[in-house]
Amino acid sequence: MVPALVPDWDAPANVSSLSTTRRGGTSLAPYDDGSGAHGLNLGVHVGDSPEAVAANRALLRSMLPGEPGWLTQVHGSEVVNAHDAAPAAERGEMLKADACIATAPGVVCVIQTADCLPVLFCDTEGRVVGAAHAGWRGLAHGVLENTVARMREAGAGDILAWMGPAIGPACFEVGEDVLQAFAEQDREAAAAFTPVTAGSSKYHADIYALARRRLASANVNRVWGGNRCTVSEREHFYSYRRDGVTGRMASLIWFK
Repeated sequence: MVPALVPDWDAPANVSSLSTTRRGGTSLAPYDDGSGAHGLNLGVHVGDSPEAVAANRALLRSMLPGEPGWLTQVHGSEVVNAHDAAPAAERGEMLKADACIATAPGVVCVIQTADCLPVLFCDTEGRVVGAAHAGWRGLAHGVLENTVARMREAGAGDILAWMGPAIGPACFEVGEDVLQAFAEQDREAAAAFTPVTAGSSKYHADIYALARRRLASANVNRVWGGNRCTVSEREHFYSYRRDGVTGRMASLIWFK
């Protein structure tokens, strides 16, 4: 067992989910746990030892009902079925997408993050689950709405969402281009941006508030989480914004 966050939400009893931290693995610095002990880096693309990543994934796999459907994430809005992603990943042919859904028991949805927002989904009947990787580009291009739409196409009823650890609003500094990317679609989204200083063209963006707005636009209003910061909580989380070279965490969901 590795240390992990277990979402506190009203998911049905047959749905399981977790979000890993940087603790409990085999990786050495700069992929360690932030205090000198080995870390749980799950990213194969960040420069860590392949043997360490494989060992870390094996530790995670021991907690799951099946092999996760690892994706090649591209900060887009494509959604795939984890039933297809898992065997592709085992063949070394990871699908390019930033979200996935599952409609069969034991099929594990997974996305990786290190500041971007992980969002887990399930419907109240426990028939469809999903996971999305939402950086600001993915959010602006509709990755959350697309995930919800795919779940509904697959038969989901009322959908719940949980927002995992991401860069907090006090640490997420962005430019005018990011504000405009959201305000052009939703004028009230500007309320999620606060000037760093009076008259500044730099802003602190609240990615959690932006995600809540996008979820509400898709009629997903029962949302949990959104109260952690990957940048400031160094002892718990990897952060690309803070460290540059760093590991990746995973958020996963499945049903029985």
